[in-house]
Amino acid sequence: MIRYGEEVASIARPLHDPGDLEILLDRAAAATVVLIGEATHGTHEFYTWRAALTRRLIAERGFSFVAVEGDWPDCERVNAAVRGDVPDPRHALVRYDRWPTWMWANEETVDFTRWLRAFNENRAPDDRVGFHGLDVYSLWESMRAILVWLRENDPDRVPAALDAYRCFEPYNEDPHAYGWATHFVPASCERAVVAMLADLTDRDFGVRQNAEVVAGAEGYYRAMVRGGPEAWNIRDRHMDATLDRLLRRYGPSSRAVVWAHNTHVGDARATDQSGYGEVTLGQLARERFGADRTMLIGFGTHHGTVVAGPEWGGPMEAMGVPAARPGSLEEVLQNAAPPAALFVFPADGPRPDLLTTVLPHRAIGVVYRPERERWANYVPTVLGERYDAFLWFAETRALRPLHTLRVNVHEPETYPSGV
Repeated sequence: MIRYGEEVASIARPLHDPGDLEILLDRAAAATVVLIGEATHGTHEFYTWRAALTRRLIAERGFSFVAVEGDWPDCERVNAAVRGDVPDPRHALVRYDRWPTWMWANEETVDFTRWLRAFNENRAPDDRVGFHGLDVYSLWESMRAILVWLRENDPDRVPAALDAYRCFEPYNEDPHAYGWATHFVPASCERAVVAMLADLTDRDFGVRQNAEVVAGAEGYYRAMVRGGPEAWNIRDRHMDATLDRLLRRYGPSSRAVVWAHNTHVGDARATDQSGYGEVTLGQLARERFGADRTMLIGFGTHHGTVVAGPEWGGPMEAMGVPAARPGSLEEVLQNAAPPAALFVFPADGPRPDLLTTVLPHRAIGVVYRPERERWANYVPTVLGERYDAFLWFAETRALRPLHTLRVNVHEPETYPSGV
């Protein structure tokens, strides 16, 4: 650890307020996409500082929209609110009812979306900044949205969508049941979904995007039961394709801010994810837009509290986050960095060992188990290749969900699933 001390001190910039983010804005000046991560899905500081940076990127650098690791239909309700088409964004956020609800149904996101609504009030409708979902989970919600739109706007195309919907009906809106069914018998809804997608290619952007979600979700749940990297890659490639469609929709000079977990934002090639055959949204963005027009920003913490669940679908809790594992990036920064700090990595030239050495870097998902902390929850990482910048907070606290929260800070839960 001692060998990193001077290096950390030489490149760490203390963080006190959003004014200290100026160097990040300068670095992002030429970027088409800025991807901002989080080491958990339930930490106040990650959400608050990510929002602070995003506000400045929008207000001072002209970024066009925010795209998040969330479902398209849920986020379109928020999009309508931030554009001023419906009331307070809080009403849209509290309607997030698929587990894990706290990812976006929280006070930190309310604060940001209310700011965005106020920012948009003085802008022309075509120039308002949007809020969109990139993820692939909303199979049934997207199917229903397609049918509603077609019945109101294009009834001649309802039959193809109904064929796809009826194919999924026997599984009672349980995607895992669908995935396992396709694992054991040579039948799936893929053909019906492909036909529906082809039929909707030239339709309204929203209905086309919902069809893309259904297609992505069908493949994702079918691949998930087989194991391996395919399901992960379907999901991240879907997010990458959605981001590209949004940029084309907003116009040739549009620019995007993306919010997602570090495990999606970071470049897989700088971790063991690539060894498992996984790609990430950050890697795909660098490949699609170029490394010089892509900025990847990670987050980290040493200890504190976080909102997570003890098991998939379990009650959300405010849990204790234990001190980071010995030898980890987090321990290095705890010993040598200011309590809150910003690192912006040099784009070229010599780099210190901190940025070129493989170090374990903690990743906490929506499911979090303490008994696995010493051997799980860490991704071997070359920090300076995984990200372009990093925000560090030694001690953090749980975010503030809009729904009922259990408090159990005495038994920290740590397990990196559901990121």
